Amino acid sequence: MENMTENDRKKQMAEQQAKIAKNVGRIKRKIVVMSGKGGVGKTTVAVNLASALAEEGNQVGIMDVDIHGPNVPKMLGLEDTKIIADENGIFPIRSGKNLKVISMAFLIQDSDSPVIWRGPMKMSLINQFLGDVQWDDLDYLIVDLPPGTGDESLSIAQQITGAEAVIVTTPQDVALLDSRKAVNFARTLGMPVLGIIENMSGMKCPHCGKDIDLFKTGGGEKAAKEMGVQFLGKLPIDPEIVLAGDAGTPIAADNEESETSRAFSFIVNNIMNIGR
Repeated sequence: MENMTENDRKKQMAEQQAKIAKNVGRIKRKIVVMSGKGGVGKTTVAVNLASALAEEGNQVGIMDVDIHGPNVPKMLGLEDTKIIADENGIFPIRSGKNLKVISMAFLIQDSDSPVIWRGPMKMSLINQFLGDVQWDDLDYLIVDLPPGTGDESLSIAQQITGAEAVIVTTPQDVALLDSRKAVNFARTLGMPVLGIIENMSGMKCPHCGKDIDLFKTGGGEKAAKEMGVQFLGKLPIDPEIVLAGDAGTPIAADNEESETSRAFSFIVNNIMNIGR
């Protein structure tokens, strides 16, 4: 590699870009799930959106690009799985009939070991996920980004032609401020914003059944209106979401008609209808 000439590098980059374009071209819709800050439940939302879309009969992939904190496999009950690769590429892990998954977590031998990588290594991995993973024909690819607007977000926006952004926020003012930055980031890079999802939007008291606005409510809808984007829906604070994620069984794929399951169905229907 040290003896590679500039022409060799350019040729290698061109070949990788061609593979990415061919691979991504087989995917109908590419949805990037973003958040302006951490702690808003972005990965939980991404996993449940992918699971709900798969439950609707769509062929779905979920690409975990949160390289330093890859939690998607845990939430799908796949944390002890390792990927297989051959001369044809990398094979994503299946979760159920209609969902395929790729994540840095599948490449780490020890789940307690930190990933200490600089930008170029992360960009190389993202290019592999896009160009070398055998996604085949998908109706949806859900991309779970790390929080913020750093290298990974920029690389995905530049590499995935036709990507659409979904912004996850919570009702607090500080989260809403960062969600506006995420909307402007997507717009700056020419990525259409499908809308904003307000997570942790109130909760029901388990004793009296009354609504409690623990972190306030309605801020995401207000921010969407101010930014001129669609409000996709809100999700309540629900202990069952945490239990389902820890158990590797996303609540959106559950048959139970819980308030949270209905909320995810509402959001998924909104996303599917936007593409029609």
